[in-house]
Amino acid sequence: MAAATACQIAVDVIKLEKPDWEVTSTPLTDGGEGFCTILTESMDGELVEKVVRGPRFEEITAQFGLVDLETLGKEFCDWLRFPTSGKIAIIEMAEASGLERVPMEARDPGVTSSFGTGELIDEAHQCGAEAILLGIGGSATNDLGLGALEALGLKFLDSEKHSIEKLSPSKWDKVATFSAGVPSDLPPIRIACDVENPLFGKNGAAAIFGPQKGLEAEDWIKIEEGGKRMARMHCHYHSVSKSLCEEKGSGAAGGISFGLRAACGATLVPGIELVSRWLKLKEKMEWADLVITGEGRFDRSSLQGKGPGTMVREALEQGKSAWVFAGVLAGDLLGQLPKGLKASDLVQIAPAGYLLEQSIAEGKGLLKEAVREKIRTIG
Repeated sequence: MAAATACQIAVDVIKLEKPDWEVTSTPLTDGGEGFCTILTESMDGELVEKVVRGPRFEEITAQFGLVDLETLGKEFCDWLRFPTSGKIAIIEMAEASGLERVPMEARDPGVTSSFGTGELIDEAHQCGAEAILLGIGGSATNDLGLGALEALGLKFLDSEKHSIEKLSPSKWDKVATFSAGVPSDLPPIRIACDVENPLFGKNGAAAIFGPQKGLEAEDWIKIEEGGKRMARMHCHYHSVSKSLCEEKGSGAAGGISFGLRAACGATLVPGIELVSRWLKLKEKMEWADLVITGEGRFDRSSLQGKGPGTMVREALEQGKSAWVFAGVLAGDLLGQLPKGLKASDLVQIAPAGYLLEQSIAEGKGLLKEAVREKIRTIG
């Protein structure tokens, strides 16, 4: 369910049940679905549609946003180390290379590519963007960002100097060397990222995020070994230390942060802090008595840097009440709730025993009923 849809459902129910309440809504994003639309529309920017390649190189239509840097203000631009005039492009990896673009039965990070994300970066560059902000949540790939770099001009050659096109991990064993590269005049790229995983190892991209993208448990070591070889070549070609593989965040989104940092000088910025500053969440909370947020699955990790958890902590720090509506409340929350948040403030909208598919299909109705029941507990 899109964040904007969930917000509107909650607003409609609250206004119906409590017509004297003042209500405002702010859809959130963690860098995945909605990142481009939410950030662009919040600043009255322009959405630009382009035909690019999807995760399996199919032709799709995706969009990116353009926002005047002046609207962000000098302090925000300085924090991002961006210029204070011109256009900033808002690019969402999920738009072109997202998991939702791939049918469940076809998900396989061995054959998917971030090529389309690179095409969006190139389109933004061609449009004259002075800066690029990239959200990398919800990706379908584990290609180290090499697909995106291919779209930007990096070439891969086999042992006979023949070009290898439409690169994906399934073709890594054919690559003998790199050639050419990305444009030297690419604007600065900032990657919104809260993931701290390194590129390789038991906490790396393939091991942690591969299974949710369709990677079979027995295959992650194979794709990781191929990835290590490609990473060494990538670092050597771009004269970057191999220690970049071990840095926090290098494993995010199948390693695209690693790839872009090595080849383009991209840097990471804390995703939820970025969104909080962009949407002025702290200021918006100041007038409220109650803050409501939600997530598909609310677990311990939600309280450790994700958007909903950050919303809850900020609300509690300001002395506000906070409620969380979730499709599923995980058992690992017991004993982990921050001071001021009661178990009764957490609401699971799906009845016990509901299958995931059923919860998704009935999500709007389930959320509507859950909000209504919770609101009615207030006299």
